[in-house]
Amino acid sequence: MPVPLPEGVEVQLEKGRLTVRGLKGANTVPIRPEVEVRVEDRTLQVFPKGGGRAVRAFWGLTRSLIANAVEGVTKGFEKRLLIEGVGYRVELQGKDLKLSLGFSHPVVFSPPEGVEFLVESSMAGPGRPAVVVVRGIDKQKVGEVAAEIRAKRPPEPYTGKGIRYSDEQVRRKAGKTSK
Repeated sequence: MPVPLPEGVEVQLEKGRLTVRGLKGANTVPIRPEVEVRVEDRTLQVFPKGGGRAVRAFWGLTRSLIANAVEGVTKGFEKRLLIEGVGYRVELQGKDLKLSLGFSHPVVFSPPEGVEFLVESSMAGPGRPAVVVVRGIDKQKVGEVAAEIRAKRPPEPYTGKGIRYSDEQVRRKAGKTSK
């Protein structure tokens, strides 16, 4: 499947890597020696060099990475995190994210280059979670930073407290009952 290049997106093919530039920035995709990338009429095409299971796997992987790079420099990626729990708070200190998650100390996250935080709702309360958005042009980095934040206080199955993705369903368990 060819990857279409929208207006304003430029690609530069060098030995072993492809650089994609757009309105939001630039992404670099490594190109494996098992595949060949060609630019034809505002589209990118990925072709395998040879046969075999590994070559087919790298063919699909390279095509997906290129498509994600093109989408990243045009639209960008974001992950929404919901922080639920009485007294849990989140705030921005410059570019850093400061989380109060019931520990004896606040947890501070510094974003890597190309990732930014946005706080939509800063304090969690009964029935309303705090909302943090992780944004960037690199899908892998955005997902990794969101996973690191979630790992600090994963959702708890009994009360539902913790940090979860906005589209994540937490399976709730029944608590203890008396006879």
